[in-house]
Amino acid sequence: MRILVVEDEKDMLELLRNGLTESGHTVMTAPDEEAGLSLALEHEFDAMVLEVGLPGRSGYSIVEYLRRRPSRPAIVLLTALNKEDNVVRGLDLGADDYLTRPYSIPELVARIASAVRRTRAGSTDHFSFGPFYLDLGKRRLFCQGSEVHITRSEYLLLRALAMHRGETVSRRQLIQAVWGATVVSHGSLDTLVNGLREKLNVQQTGLVATVPGAGYALVEEHELKKAKAR
Repeated sequence: MRILVVEDEKDMLELLRNGLTESGHTVMTAPDEEAGLSLALEHEFDAMVLEVGLPGRSGYSIVEYLRRRPSRPAIVLLTALNKEDNVVRGLDLGADDYLTRPYSIPELVARIASAVRRTRAGSTDHFSFGPFYLDLGKRRLFCQGSEVHITRSEYLLLRALAMHRGETVSRRQLIQAVWGATVVSHGSLDTLVNGLREKLNVQQTGLVATVPGAGYALVEEHELKKAKAR
């Protein structure tokens, strides 16, 4: 893939460049918002790895600008910030994924690949699964026209699962999606998942699957049909 990395810390920029290059990707870099946006407009990229805390204007401004274009690269935000509001803001502006430090190069590569697949499949402002409809703009969940009341944390959890539908989403990835870099236990995540499941199970069971030793997954429609057939 062709990847643009926008990062103001020189050592981190080199680390990302080397790691992504060694993984077989073509990498261009920029040290600030102005240079990054200029490269993004001049060249075609499959993905952009973007530091939020850039000097001058933040990385959010790049996301906000690019989302208005008919085509754009998949965007993975990087940050050391740990507030849930920062996670929500980045995703709502149009970023495709979000990583908080510390993270590994293999995890970043996997997350980029997943974001690119979703972007190529077409952008969307909603997800449909089973009898449910998740409206990303309104952050609300509906079932056959009626609203299903979910908490903000349940929304962030369901959004992360829906963005990776049919894939196993690790516990660490889900914790980052809901709580950012705030340290919480796996038990807290499991409790949140169980609460969301109870609300979904009223209409359809089996939508959120546990992947032992790995995480959770939002089950594809054809897998639900196979399960019913068995």
